[in-house]
Amino acid sequence: MAAPKRGRSASAPSKPGRSLALILIAIVALTGGMFASGHTTPRLGIDLAGGTSITLKAKADQGSAINKANMDTAVDIMNRRVNGLGVSEAEVQTQGTDNIIVNIPKGTNSKEAQEQVGTTAKLYFRPVLASEPSGAAAKSPSPSASTGGSSSPKPGASPSASASSKQKASSSGSGSPTATATSQGRAVTDGLKADATPSPSGSASGSGKPSATPSASAGSGSGADAKLQARYAALDCTKPTDRAEAGKNAKPGETTVACGEIDGAWYKYLLGPAAVDGTEVKKAQAVFDTQGASGWQVQMTFTGKGAKKFADITGTLAKNQPPQNEFGIVLDGEVVSSPYVQTAITGGQAEISGSFKQDEAQSLANMLSYGALPLSFREESVTTVTAALGGEQLHAGLLAGAIGLALVVLYLVIYYRGLSLVAMASLVVSAVLTYVIMSLLGPAIGFALNLPAVCGAIVAIGITADSFIVYFERIRDEIREGRTLRPAVERAWPRARRTILVSDFVSFLAAAVLFIVTVGKVQGFAFTLGLTTLLDVVVVFLFTKPLMTLLARRAFFADGHKWSGLDPKSLGAKPPLRRTRRPAGPLAGPADPKEA
Repeated sequence: MAAPKRGRSASAPSKPGRSLALILIAIVALTGGMFASGHTTPRLGIDLAGGTSITLKAKADQGSAINKANMDTAVDIMNRRVNGLGVSEAEVQTQGTDNIIVNIPKGTNSKEAQEQVGTTAKLYFRPVLASEPSGAAAKSPSPSASTGGSSSPKPGASPSASASSKQKASSSGSGSPTATATSQGRAVTDGLKADATPSPSGSASGSGKPSATPSASAGSGSGADAKLQARYAALDCTKPTDRAEAGKNAKPGETTVACGEIDGAWYKYLLGPAAVDGTEVKKAQAVFDTQGASGWQVQMTFTGKGAKKFADITGTLAKNQPPQNEFGIVLDGEVVSSPYVQTAITGGQAEISGSFKQDEAQSLANMLSYGALPLSFREESVTTVTAALGGEQLHAGLLAGAIGLALVVLYLVIYYRGLSLVAMASLVVSAVLTYVIMSLLGPAIGFALNLPAVCGAIVAIGITADSFIVYFERIRDEIREGRTLRPAVERAWPRARRTILVSDFVSFLAAAVLFIVTVGKVQGFAFTLGLTTLLDVVVVFLFTKPLMTLLARRAFFADGHKWSGLDPKSLGAKPPLRRTRRPAGPLAGPADPKEA
């Protein structure tokens, strides 16, 4: 039997320098990214940093009963709305039978979340019966070149600021006609292109749209009664009280009045019954128009039923004269746009655009995507939550973690002696990676560190230390069998690796299941536990094992110094020790027959 090659162990030689260099580069890159992003500390949850607590009280809406099913649906929608804004670790939960508590951590876009959580997000497409400037704009002179009147040009007009686009092809593959529209506000509806700048007004025969009066439009063709006409005439949309009352409690099947703000100017509208309901919008998303000059816009896709209704209303409106060839896009009682049409739009696609900022487009798409709440809510209270109590709990938790860590280090020093340096260095690397990644995840995915998450990180200390112990004990078992350190390190690794991977897989699986089936703060615990478990695998493979390989070449560990933790006599090694080297010479055999 051929003797083994001199200086080689039974397993393949490792290259520890590469692994250590790789993890060092990763740490430097992540740390640099943390400082470059300006987020050098993890985001804190509401229990640690404070925040806003909102109490919402439910009220029945159009026959919807206040029951557990509707309350649970409302909680789910509010959760998705707040998370859609990037507000992580927000808590949305019921209290009693008709209250919902929303806790939003400090340092997030809590103001926007506060505005959205209780809104019904009811969207209707209503035909415009009359519209005109309101308040001071209505009293100002209206020469032909002024902008005091309504902004939509007459059908067939081509104002310089308007644009057009083709509809999407129909299911039969035929091309769709081109529909051009301008708007007083934000709107693009499939082929309806918006113009955020009001067009010059003029006479009925000119290129501008005349300001229709209720008597001329609503009174003759809309069936609106005298009371509604009087309400429209008296409406002053520059007054907050009038705006709040304008679209309040408006039923979809009734004619109503509403207000809309266009480029800082208020307009009032008389609107017919809703032709399309917002629930028939299948999908809404905010996108940036890279092909044209529309900027940010909200794209909507209608359901099959909604697409048919939308085609019907646009076909009907196209036959009317201004302003009755327009439809108002009404969101929560406020007109956000009122484009006009020239032909029926049958593509089932729609867009809302015009002077949108990114956050405005995303906010609108977020509300529309997540649907209307089954109940109406009113704010009972909005309070600021201080972090005093959470700070005390955090201090106590960190103190407990420090005591636990000190006990672990003390145990490692007493039992493993020199090997404890490897364990402590690995714990430091794991702590650095955990801290840096948590800091980066705050702005990246909205991760916020709360008390349960801190507990998850403390529990991870035991998981990480357990991996080191498994490897160290495998090495010591090999030494007890009579092997020297260098082959012991390599032979112990395959068996230790399998045990570590199985153990970490079980921990990660538990964390994943806990994250999926729970909500709120418990998810923070599960997320942190899963993250630190993955980092344990990275640290053991790329740091602990390569470092042990390098230290095995040092005389202090290789010769089994009594303070190294690898002293063969202390471990009860079986003599004689097995060696990997043999005397030189062609007739010399291995130092230990078992090595052959």
